[in-house]
Amino acid sequence: MYAVIQTGGKQYRVKEGQTLKVEKIPAEVGASVNIDKVLMVGEGESVKVGAPYVEGGKVTAKVVEHGRHKKIHIIKFKRRKHHEKRTGHRQDYTELEITGIKG
Repeated sequence: MYAVIQTGGKQYRVKEGQTLKVEKIPAEVGASVNIDKVLMVGEGESVKVGAPYVEGGKVTAKVVEHGRHKKIHIIKFKRRKHHEKRTGHRQDYTELEITGIKG
């Protein structure tokens, strides 16, 4: 069984046992998290699509760790003006392990 969930402004297709990195969630490591924004639940030919969310749909996950992604380098450059600006950004994430899908 798989589900499409929405968290952090993004959508993810998940199934049980899968681990994924999502936008930072304020929860302790080892805690259980319920995600109620389930857009679709499916298994084989039977698929439930929500409008916009599936009624009674819930995905439970366990927080594995918190961390930061690799640095992204941003360069602003204007030719012939002796202007160059370099910055970087590291986005925070929470790694989740999907433990259950209800639909």
